[in-house]
Amino acid sequence: MQLKLKSLASSERLFIAVLLCLVGVVSFMLGRHSDVESSLTPVAAENSAGVVFIDTPDPVVEPGAIRVVASKGGTKYHLLTCSGASTIKETNKIYFDSIDQAKAAGYTPAANCKGLE
Repeated sequence: MQLKLKSLASSERLFIAVLLCLVGVVSFMLGRHSDVESSLTPVAAENSAGVVFIDTPDPVVEPGAIRVVASKGGTKYHLLTCSGASTIKETNKIYFDSIDQAKAAGYTPAANCKGLE
């Protein structure tokens, strides 16, 4: 039996096969070890969606302010009664409680909407 083991140990093919198996096992264990460490990070610190939420105070709306609407992909805002407002798809509408809020968001008044500045 001892002679068989010596002949197997001296075989180059067996040595390479064992070496490859050991490298594979060690690589697997290192990979698992690194995954365990990454899963220990706090869940609250992760933000997989890439969205950052910032707590901001509610905007102050003056009494009598005019509500306007704009399109998510557009640059103009419209009065709710304006014909341009009715052409915006409901899913693309952004509502503002005042003209000042719309301007602060980067929108400009629509030229075809009477009553806008």
